[in-house]
Amino acid sequence: MARPKLTFLDQEFIQQIVAEGIAVLSNPGVRVHNSEALALLADAGAAVDFNTQVACIPETLALHALDSAPHEFNLYSLEGLAVVHYGGDDVHFDPGSAAVSILDAQTGQQRSPVTADFVRFVKLVETLAMFDAQSTAFVCRDVPEGIGDLYRLYLALEYMHKPIVTGAFGKQTWWVMWELLCAAAGGEAALKQRPLAVFDVCPSPPLLWSDLTCQNLIDCASKGVPAELVSMPLAGATAPVTLAGSVVQHTAESLSGVVIHQLAQPGSPIVWGGAPAAFDMRAGSTPFGDVATWMIDCAYVEVGKYLGLPTHAYMGSTDAKLLDMQSGLESAGGAMLAALAGVNMVSGAGMIDFLRCQSFEKLVIDADIIAMARRLAQGIERRHEPVALEVMRQAGHKAGYLANSHTQRWFRKELHLPSPVIDRSSLDSWQKQGSKSIVTRAAERVEHLLTTYKPSPLGSDVRHELRRITLRAAQAYGMDELPSLPDDI
Repeated sequence: MARPKLTFLDQEFIQQIVAEGIAVLSNPGVRVHNSEALALLADAGAAVDFNTQVACIPETLALHALDSAPHEFNLYSLEGLAVVHYGGDDVHFDPGSAAVSILDAQTGQQRSPVTADFVRFVKLVETLAMFDAQSTAFVCRDVPEGIGDLYRLYLALEYMHKPIVTGAFGKQTWWVMWELLCAAAGGEAALKQRPLAVFDVCPSPPLLWSDLTCQNLIDCASKGVPAELVSMPLAGATAPVTLAGSVVQHTAESLSGVVIHQLAQPGSPIVWGGAPAAFDMRAGSTPFGDVATWMIDCAYVEVGKYLGLPTHAYMGSTDAKLLDMQSGLESAGGAMLAALAGVNMVSGAGMIDFLRCQSFEKLVIDADIIAMARRLAQGIERRHEPVALEVMRQAGHKAGYLANSHTQRWFRKELHLPSPVIDRSSLDSWQKQGSKSIVTRAAERVEHLLTTYKPSPLGSDVRHELRRITLRAAQAYGMDELPSLPDDI
């Protein structure tokens, strides 16, 4: 079977983009506001100006880093199963991270999330088979800001089975998060052998690594924790306005991350990812549902695959503020293209308002979009030999295929059957069932799915250790007790 595949760049174009990205690394170079990274680069032969904190990275150093970076790796469930494969054209989906609010189903308004919201979210993701991984989707506002990153990981570990996409907000909190992961995995060696998480690390456009994100990158490498580069050029604002120009900048920023990462620990797993956008000149916004944004995403993924690295992209979200037609259009378009491009990890499901807000209802709608995208990416297979001649001769001129054994054998594999969120009934039937909108059906499905959640496999001793580690961090910010958790874990 020929797998359907979307491409925007031919090999010559990719080679030119890579060559220009490497040239950018040597001139004007990359600003690196981290002393450890500057020292690593200088020791490896880069021309480093410690006063301006600019490193000019030679081509040989970039190519050496690409040679040592793994082409693939797996993420594991808490049960120890390899459930996510970063590599090749395998496609996986997770809800995006970094939201600061949630869409309240009762009021239709955005509000600040708290612990109970995060617990419900993790449970919901566990029940949706279309999601291969969890994410630390939003920040809880009922704990101190200083532990917002590690607290959401703590909550996820209490309830999840699936691996998780996460990220740290501080240099010290990264180590607490690593300690939590070690406790859940059964120790440092077990975590390195069977990683439960990948950490997003974000350079700042244009061509800058902050002290914080660069240290996170180095620490991930030193402990063998997979790192996911999230370069964010804004076409026309912080990057060249041409789509290919933004891909060149993405290439340079990401390559600089690969170099620093591999200098810290050769062979440590790293992902070629991002969250670019085509800057909207009218609104001054960063649309993730824009067709140009999707094209930049797919193009940089092609570059990553050419370089032999696992890939990631933020696609399948919407810039709409409500679950409306714009939301469906933008979410479906991004998810479909990501699946056809073979992005290894696609983040963004459930997210609205430029990645600022998460919606439980959108998450279950997006699960259906993802199911359709996966079916599309499977393509059309030769199921039977001959393809149809024999069955058509048997049926002749009678429309009797419903009762045909050929139909019974193949319809579940050939035809996509959506969840009850998608309405395909007649008008009369739909009216008899209450004339419900897709948002109403999605809200009902959220509540139903939450009743099917199965508790995580962690033992009480591990849970006690997770809470001890988290409480210790919270106490440093004046919090004597953590918010209480439901009793069903």
